Amino acid sequence: MQPAASTFSDDDLHALVNAHARREGPLLPMLHDIQDRFGHIPETAHEPICNALNISRAELHGVISFYHDFRKAPAGRHVLKVCRAESCQSVGANAVADAVLARLGLEWHGTTANGAVTIEPVYCLGLCACAPAAMMDDRVIGRVDAAKLDRILAEAGA
Repeated sequence: MQPAASTFSDDDLHALVNAHARREGPLLPMLHDIQDRFGHIPETAHEPICNALNISRAELHGVISFYHDFRKAPAGRHVLKVCRAESCQSVGANAVADAVLARLGLEWHGTTANGAVTIEPVYCLGLCACAPAAMMDDRVIGRVDAAKLDRILAEAGA
């Protein structure tokens, strides 16, 4: 289960930024800590990060958008990641993903209206021998099909 997003506080944000500002290579640890604390990287965090690290907003945006685990908005209570790598695709992952997206009525990175589940693509879970693979929160699942994911989503309240 994902940590609940907390109320965003300028004091909390500045404490997280300052904790990393003087480290070597501080940006990624800083972004991870902010997301761990608030459930996402809010737009209002960009200016303090850029000022502390003397980087442009474009540089920051490039890093946040490059790494798919960083979010602009809080995730649902549960995060379902479906593998999109070639090994999983070769044994039907695209059909499984299409069925799950249709069942939820979402696009990738979407969250159900009740906030129960966010669905995200991932490009390898290391379960190639048990493909297709998915991960619900921290639990990896091999040999998934639409029926298995339906049961998992029902348990999650989606």
